[in-house]
Amino acid sequence: MAFYCCGRLGNKQMLSTLSRFPTLLSKATYASAAAPKITFKSFEAPKQEHHDERNARLSRPMSPHLTIYQPQLTSMLSITHRIAGMMLSGYFTVLGAGALVLPHDVSHYITMIEGLNLSPASIFLAKAIIAAPFSYHLVNGIRHLYWDTGKGLTIKEVYATGYAMLAGSLAVTIALAAL
Repeated sequence: MAFYCCGRLGNKQMLSTLSRFPTLLSKATYASAAAPKITFKSFEAPKQEHHDERNARLSRPMSPHLTIYQPQLTSMLSITHRIAGMMLSGYFTVLGAGALVLPHDVSHYITMIEGLNLSPASIFLAKAIIAAPFSYHLVNGIRHLYWDTGKGLTIKEVYATGYAMLAGSLAVTIALAAL
């Protein structure tokens, strides 16, 4: 009935097509796909194998890592800067824990060291060993601040500031050890 009421809006050809729609659907043929055959296998946990063992089993070459690289000034200074920072952290941790745990103040322990009657050369060497990480980290930090301004970033300037930093670090270490 609805189709006939709307007949004014459509033409006769459209109405005749709509009336034949159920018969068109019944005559339609669909492609029949064969159902896939499903087989089930028992679960096997993957073999746990270390990365190096797997590479050896597959005859893969071992990566040379650091052994093929020639040490450069820039990489060595970067590594030493990090090591000096870790040493300073160790110094502050030991000094802080010592200040909390030990019963006497610093002057008592300085008097004990003076009582050992060490030679001036050994005292100077001990002070230099303690001052070297501080001076190295300080002077290299100033170098990094200089780089942060966007200057001194060419390879030639990086090497020049590296050597200047080593000389400055040595000077600061000697100055601190001479105190």
